[in-house]
Amino acid sequence: MSENNANENNDLLNALNSIETVNIGDVVKGEVLAIDDDKQAIVGIEGTGIEGVVPQKELSTKPVADINDVVKVGDKLDLVVISRIGNDKEGGSYLLSVRRLEARKVWDEIQKKFEAGETIDAPVTQVVKGGLVVDAGVRGFVPASMISDHFVEDLNQFKGQTLTFKIIEIEPSENRLILSHRAIVEEEKAAKRDEVLATIKAGDTVTGTVARLTNFGAFVDLGGVDGLVHVSEIAYERVDKPSDVLKTGQEVKVKVLSVDPDRDRISLSIKQTLPEPWDGIEEKAPEGAVLEGTVKRLTSFGAFVEVFPGVEGLVHISQIAHEHIATPNDVLSTGEKVNVKVLEVHPEAHRLALSIKALKEKPASSEPEKKQSAPRRQNNNNSNNNRQNVVSTDDDDAGFTLGDLIGDQLKNAQNSDSDSDKD
Repeated sequence: MSENNANENNDLLNALNSIETVNIGDVVKGEVLAIDDDKQAIVGIEGTGIEGVVPQKELSTKPVADINDVVKVGDKLDLVVISRIGNDKEGGSYLLSVRRLEARKVWDEIQKKFEAGETIDAPVTQVVKGGLVVDAGVRGFVPASMISDHFVEDLNQFKGQTLTFKIIEIEPSENRLILSHRAIVEEEKAAKRDEVLATIKAGDTVTGTVARLTNFGAFVDLGGVDGLVHVSEIAYERVDKPSDVLKTGQEVKVKVLSVDPDRDRISLSIKQTLPEPWDGIEEKAPEGAVLEGTVKRLTSFGAFVEVFPGVEGLVHISQIAHEHIATPNDVLSTGEKVNVKVLEVHPEAHRLALSIKALKEKPASSEPEKKQSAPRRQNNNNSNNNRQNVVSTDDDDAGFTLGDLIGDQLKNAQNSDSDSDKD
């Protein structure tokens, strides 16, 4: 063999030996040599003399409508080797991907954030059974139980929104990324709650939003912490169900009754921010005024009639009708609308004495009997200071004794009956 031939063979062997080998999973650089049928890019892998193929779907982590919008001949790309096409080392070809290399970088970044306890922001791309799918550069999944701190019936409201997530689980080899937005919501609320509890105090008047309604009251969001307005503190008038007067999302003004930071409890009142119903009652219900009211309660001694929200007066049994009635239930029913005349007003005691019969014409048959008994009734009234016409709205019989409510009138009535029997 001539010396020239030997040198040529050595050069060929050296050239062959200098060709870098390509292995599955390697990150390589490639130059786009051609676009094949607008479906894939043909690239030359630098330092190998080997060509590879990049399918259109492997050019980006995002959907590619037109391959020419993404790459052109001469572009240099960073690629990862997915698999080998053919068996010939020199003339073989490889399946390459830009998308998977980008995803690998994303996984590395997410892993670092996970280890550092950091959060990520990502848009919600799909609503699927059991949760949400988000685009975090790679596919992430948010279970329904990790979307919010309360049950959400319609998950479609989150589609298209970009939310902040806490990384719960990450496994790149299995393309598994589990995220939680609930953890973010809870952390934000905890921070706001601490801030509110540190600044709010009993006696403050603040504005909040009705968050939830229950049978026993309304929970009002004060900006990170909920306070309870008991049903008795919603209004001065009686409220059977909070939902009768309030609705979720309604803005309300409330007064802080008490704050218990250790138990995260705040007691609130809506009615104490409203005008006191008895204010100006002498002007609203002067003696002699005729008002329309609603029968709220019936007792053995009379009927309590609400003439203004939170203002009730007593129609004593003797003031219900001209004729004798055994009980108020004989002629009145709860919820009934009636007209009443104001007999007495006691603003300081929050008491009104009312009459229904004063607005009715006296039956002719009862006139003689009434004239005969008038002096006795007058004496009885004088001795008892008209106390049978006074009422407390605090309780059915608060501020009354049996004598207050009936007094000597009962005795006189019994004596009259006895005299009649003798006659």
